[in-house]
Amino acid sequence: MSGEQTWSVAMLHEAINGLLVNVFGEQVWIEGEIRNLQRPTKGHVYFALVEPGPESDPTRPMVSVVLFASDRQNVNEHIRRAGTSMRMSDGVRVRIRGRLNLYGPRSTLQVLMSGIDPSYTLGVMSQERDRVLALLSAEGLLERNARVAAPDVPLRVAIVTSLNSAAHADALDELRSSGLGFRVTVLDARTQGPEAPGAIAAALSAASTLDAQVVLLVRGGGARTDLAAFDTEVVARAIAASPIPVITGIGHEIDRTVADDVAHRAHKTPTAAAASLVEQVRVVARHVDMVAVQLPAATRGRLRRVELDLGAVSHRAGRSAGHHLRSASRELDRLDTAIGLAADAMLDSATEALNRLGGRPAPAGRRVLARSADTLDSLAARARAHDPRLAMARGWSITRGPDGRLLRSVGALGPGDVMSTTVADGTVLSEVVDDPSGAPQ
Repeated sequence: MSGEQTWSVAMLHEAINGLLVNVFGEQVWIEGEIRNLQRPTKGHVYFALVEPGPESDPTRPMVSVVLFASDRQNVNEHIRRAGTSMRMSDGVRVRIRGRLNLYGPRSTLQVLMSGIDPSYTLGVMSQERDRVLALLSAEGLLERNARVAAPDVPLRVAIVTSLNSAAHADALDELRSSGLGFRVTVLDARTQGPEAPGAIAAALSAASTLDAQVVLLVRGGGARTDLAAFDTEVVARAIAASPIPVITGIGHEIDRTVADDVAHRAHKTPTAAAASLVEQVRVVARHVDMVAVQLPAATRGRLRRVELDLGAVSHRAGRSAGHHLRSASRELDRLDTAIGLAADAMLDSATEALNRLGGRPAPAGRRVLARSADTLDSLAARARAHDPRLAMARGWSITRGPDGRLLRSVGALGPGDVMSTTVADGTVLSEVVDDPSGAPQ
C-alpha cells in the first residue's frame, strides 16, 4: 500500500540494532560454552557461545561472539587482575559482557565482547569437580584403581597423551635415557577441548588390551582451563575401570585434577611420573646386585657350618660305630640336601629378579653370579671329603673298648675284654687273650 512505510535493508538493520539497545542496554552479560574459537593473525578472536548440554545435541541455541583486538587487551587485563589461571578455549564455560549487534553483511546476531568474569569460569569448574568426586565416592570408585596390584618391575609401559607434545617427549626421554630396557607404546589422545574426555577414555580402554603393565597418563602444564578434560566424569570412570595401574603426571606443581584423585598414584609432572617408574626398576636392580654379592659369602658360611657338623658326626661315630655311622650318613645326606636347597633358593631369587629386569643384570651381579657355580662345586667337594663312609671304604676302621669309648691305645685293654671293630660293611667283635710275652692279644 502506498501509505505503508517501506524499509531499506540498511534501515531495518539500524532499527533492529536500536531495539536491541533499548531492550538489553548498551552492555549485557551472557553465559555459555565456547565452541569453534579462532584467533586470526590480526588479533581478533571469534567463537560461538552455545547453551551447555550434550555434545551430540545439534539443537542447542548459540550466538556468535567477536572480540576485537582493541577490546582483547581489556579482557586479558580482567583475567590478570583476578589472579586466576584461565584461558578462553573450546569447551570452557564463560560469562562474558558485550553489546548485541546485528551484523549487516551476514544478517546474523552477534555479541561484540568487551569483558569477562573469570571467577564464574573457575567456580563452574570447581562445582563440576566436586560433583564428580562426590559421585565417584558414593559409588566406591575413588580407590578402585589404587587397589589394582602393581608390578614389581614395570618395564612394559603404555603412555596416553597427545602425540608429539612436550609431555610425550618428556616422559619418553626419561624412560629411554634410563637404559633399563623399557618397552613403550604411545596411545595418541587429545588432551584439551570438547573431544578430549572421550579421546582420553578411549585410549585408556585401548591400553588395557595391550601387553602393558602400567599406564602413564600425562599432559604438560597450562592454564587451569586447559586441564578441564581431566576433571570430567568420563575420564575418571575410565581410570577407575582400568585393570592395570594408571599413573598420572598432569600439569604443573600446583595442579590437581580428578584424574589424579582416581589414579593408582599421581605425580606433579610428566617427567616425575616417568621418573617414578625408573626409580622403581632401579630399586630391583640394586637388590639383584646385593643378592649376587651376598650369595657366595652366604654359601661359604653355610658349607663351613656343614664341615663343623660333619666333624661332630665323625666324633660321635667313633663312640658308637654302628648306630652313629648310620646316623652320620643320614645327617650328611640331610645337610647336603639343605645346602643345595639354600643355594638354589638364593640363586632362584636372583634369577627371578633378573628375569623381571628383562635379562639385564647389574655389573656386580654378572661378575659374581658367573663364579657362583664354581664356588659351590668346590665347597661341596670339601664337604664330601669329611664323609666317614669314604674313609672306611679305603680300609680304615673304628674300634671301641668294652665301655663303648673310642679305643686309642692297647694299654686300655686287659685279658678277657671284648672290643668291637667297625669296617665299611659291618662290625667284628674280638676278645683279648694273654700273650706269653705279657702283651694283650
